[in-house]
Amino acid sequence: MVDLHTGYLRLALRSPLVASASPLTGSLDDLRRLENAGAGAVVLPSLFQEQLTEEARVLTQGAGLRLGRQSLQRSLARLRNYNTGPEGYLTLVQEAKAALDIPVIASLNAVEPGDWVQYAPLLEEAGADAVELNIYFVATHFGLPGHEIETRCTTLVRTLRDQLGIPLAVKLSPYFSAMGNLALQVVDAGADGLVLFNRFYQPDIDLETLEVASTLNLSDPTELRLPLRWIGILHGQLPASMAASSGVHSGLDAAKALLAGADVAMTTSALLLYGPEHLATMEAELRGWLERNGHGSVAEIRGKASRQAVRDADAYERANYLRTLTTITPSRRQS
Repeated sequence: MVDLHTGYLRLALRSPLVASASPLTGSLDDLRRLENAGAGAVVLPSLFQEQLTEEARVLTQGAGLRLGRQSLQRSLARLRNYNTGPEGYLTLVQEAKAALDIPVIASLNAVEPGDWVQYAPLLEEAGADAVELNIYFVATHFGLPGHEIETRCTTLVRTLRDQLGIPLAVKLSPYFSAMGNLALQVVDAGADGLVLFNRFYQPDIDLETLEVASTLNLSDPTELRLPLRWIGILHGQLPASMAASSGVHSGLDAAKALLAGADVAMTTSALLLYGPEHLATMEAELRGWLERNGHGSVAEIRGKASRQAVRDADAYERANYLRTLTTITPSRRQS
């Protein structure tokens, strides 16, 4: 029998398949379904800094990212459909811990330190096994240099780390000029793990109203390639766990993440598309691949295709770009 056990954030998991933050993980019934389907851990829906900040003050003065009061209040009201709000979130953590035998990870979405960080210890008291900090920041201010954004991230991590006695994971976006250096800084600031990557939901334009529209597009498996690259590059370089996020739709996708060096593979879109029971299908696919290739455990394959392990390490860097271009075949169809 293949051993799927893995470690993540100093936690022992029965499987590397983790259900990441989504409306599914905000329901006790769905949380039970996810556990029964084989989830190694669950990440609860994100609670947002704006929901925890007194007077609903948004972001920092220097970021140039303030919502109008009415717009903000409408946004916060809509978030009630996504999470239970500050009052109910602690109850969700408590109830999830009482109902499940797998680790329960709370999620905070933020961009800067503030009084709201005092809420973090309450998550620990409620029974959360770990906290995932999702840093979702769009730098629209033209006078804000890149190094200040990185400093803001590490300061936020350090501030939250000081509030917590349980493990802390940090979910980053890929939009940094020196990802390797930032990853090192974030771990030095106190992160026990990195979740790579956050998917930024891009705005669209409604051609009828000429308004900016918010639309949700679920991920597809091709989006896994970006996390694979950076997990493969970072594997063995940082004293921290790593989770692959974005584009994990099957057990074979999870196998790729593990081969690159991830400790766990997180999935959301596939579960929203196919339901919590899809995790059982993913587990069967992962087990099948391991058995067919003669591997007895997840631990055996972790990092086997990382940059340190492959014969051609350049494939993770510029060489991949050059080789990919040679595979393009122009269409010869005539109009």
